[in-house]
Amino acid sequence: MSTRAVRPTRRTPASGLSGSSAVAGVTGARVAAALVMADLRTGQLLDGAFDRRVQALEPRDRRWVHELVWGTLRTRSVLDALLAARVRGGLAVLDDEVLDLLRLAAYQLLHMDSVPAYAAIGETVELVKRRGGIGASGLANAVLRRLDRERDALGYRAPTDTLDALAEQYSHPRWVVARWAARFGLEDTTRLLAANNAPAAIVVRPYGIDVDTLRAQLAAEDIDATPVPLAPASLTLPAGVPLTALAPFRSGALYVQDAAASLVVQYAHVPDGCLAVDLCAAPGSKALELTRRAAFVVAGDRNRSRVARMTDGFARLHATRIAAMVGDARHPACAPADVVLVDAPCTGTGTFRRHPDARWRLKVSDFAVLGQLQREILRGAATIVRPGGLLIYSTCSLEPEENEEMVSAFLATHPDFTLDAPPEGTVDASLLDAGMLRVLPQRHGTDGAFAARLRRRA
Repeated sequence: MSTRAVRPTRRTPASGLSGSSAVAGVTGARVAAALVMADLRTGQLLDGAFDRRVQALEPRDRRWVHELVWGTLRTRSVLDALLAARVRGGLAVLDDEVLDLLRLAAYQLLHMDSVPAYAAIGETVELVKRRGGIGASGLANAVLRRLDRERDALGYRAPTDTLDALAEQYSHPRWVVARWAARFGLEDTTRLLAANNAPAAIVVRPYGIDVDTLRAQLAAEDIDATPVPLAPASLTLPAGVPLTALAPFRSGALYVQDAAASLVVQYAHVPDGCLAVDLCAAPGSKALELTRRAAFVVAGDRNRSRVARMTDGFARLHATRIAAMVGDARHPACAPADVVLVDAPCTGTGTFRRHPDARWRLKVSDFAVLGQLQREILRGAATIVRPGGLLIYSTCSLEPEENEEMVSAFLATHPDFTLDAPPEGTVDASLLDAGMLRVLPQRHGTDGAFAARLRRRA
């Protein structure tokens, strides 16, 4: 690439697109994808940004944007290497928004066979022109046309260091790969990285009916749902199923919950007829799981909008014996309960396949910040566990600082609590590690999860 890009003057993210859902000569789906990427640069979370930006699109276009954005984030490092080899001066000369637009276009060219090259290139060039002007659009045009010409003979100089190569090949931060390699070994880490780049399955649970009835209802709509081996009563739906259009969804006969989350509540093995409090409940699926055995469940969260969405979800399911409330888990305003569940805020390293933006947002300092919050929530939760009751601590993290080390530190300062493994056979033995639940994506084909069952002495 002979043209050198001059980095444009910084503007606010997506300044070339904001305020308009349409750009002349560009589909609404491509504009939405560009706006989602811009939102991520401001620190917003992928799911929320996606839901907001695709509201005006047809379902087919929403699925297209989902495939494009999630795929781009899962392959970002390789896309960057291919683009860098074709931009004189490397990617550092590009504005962040222009770089994101090139990543989106490169993913369309290399991974989305249904997208004509002329559309991916032409519409991206138009978007770049609005952001960076004529010079930037000329560079984008040249880079993307060269990438298209060379797509059958692509090559770049891969790193010689093993960890660098894995980080680039599977698009994960190197420091995260290094952590996992030290703990799991290279072979298991490679499987984990590959699992994180595979699309997450849609897994549902029946509500108010048994799993066989739900499976029959889905079959009536030509949906072949398959059982999940480790999570009884969970069903995997085929990719691309329009979930909200299904009759069982509309009637409140199912809700979405990955098998790892179901296993946390299965592991908890709460007593029949208990009073349970879920202090960090949003989006509410674990609280719903608790209602299968509990007499009543209080589902709390400190974010009002998340509580409102939980309330709407419970209403869709016609759920009884459950109530949502706004509250800070560090200072729970609840009477003592038989079971208190703390599904703690964490780094979410077990859900990178579902939230590929999280891998790029994660910082080493997050362990200290989140660790302090986890300790405060555990201390608060302990105060409302009745003598003889259970405190269930869980995360969707794979990291020891947030899991077993957090539990050990809690037990060291709370001698009235002890680790209490569930009865034998509660969950598959392969999921237990010294009495604690440990679910790993590379071994169990689910999200990652951890849980510890802590009993307060009577």
